[in-house]
This record gives sequence, C-alpha cells and structure tokens, in this order.
Amino acid sequence: MSGFRNELRVIPRTAWIVGWSIYLGLGTLMFTVLVPRDRELRTWNPGLQFLFCYGITLLVLASVLFAGYIYGDAKRRGMRYVMWTLLAIFIPDGIGIILYFLLRTPMPKSCPGCAQLVASGFTFCPHCGTALQATCPNCGRGVERGWSNCPHCGTQLPAPSPKVA
Repeated sequence: MSGFRNELRVIPRTAWIVGWSIYLGLGTLMFTVLVPRDRELRTWNPGLQFLFCYGITLLVLASVLFAGYIYGDAKRRGMRYVMWTLLAIFIPDGIGIILYFLLRTPMPKSCPGCAQLVASGFTFCPHCGTALQATCPNCGRGVERGWSNCPHCGTQLPAPSPKVA
C-alpha cells in the first residue's frame, strides 16, 4: 500500500461524505441555476459549462478534505484536533492549513519495552522507563547516535559499538 493511500485513510469517513455531497450538490446547483441565468455562460459549449461548474466546486471538495485530514492527523498525533481543524477552516486563504503543517508535532513512537505510544522527543518511556535514545554518561541528557561529544555538557561520548550480524 502506498504512503499516499495510507495518508488518505486518516481522513474521517464523515469528511468524505460531507465533501462529496457538497461537491455534487453545489456543482449541480451551479449547472442548473447559474448557467441558464448567465448570458455569458449560456453561449459556452455544454461540455465547458459542465467542466466550469464542477471544476470550480473541486476547490470546495479539496477544502473539506483538507479539514478532515487535519482533524484525523492532529488526533493521531495527540494534538488539539478540534482547535486545529477550526483554525484551518476559519483562517482565510489557506493560511490555517499551512500553519498546521508547519507547527504540527512529530508522530509519537511506540516504546520497545511496553509498546505504549510516547512523544518523539522523550529520552525515556514515562510508562516503563525504557531508554528510547542514547544518553550522555555524565549529564544523562539525550544524545543522538554518531555524536562524539554531548552538546549539553561537552563530555566525550563513547564510540558506538559495531553491530554484530
């Protein structure tokens, strides 16, 4: 399964139903009400009239699906999903959507010791105490593998042990 399909599954079924209902309803309304009343649109080819009415309403469908994605994604990340969804909807010009993608927290990771979801920045699991990343032997703060010195206290870190295959 592709990553894009997995991300589409984050969008709640309700958002899909609402989005497609609005898309079809608004497109049909435009095609049956707007086209006969507008002098300019009446002169267009019927195929172009159809494409215009249903093409414009694709933007509405995309907006509803973006809001649904933000709702589902924020919920799985443990963020304030209702607040982020409302911000994405009500901040104009897509700025709320852009802000969400810039400010969202990383996905929580599963603890290897107890399998509980833990925030990605944690050094130790708050449930069972399992070390989630390497720590400095002097100050005990988290360090990344491959670093030669601790960025917090300057202590030289031990060389990583080679993996046995």
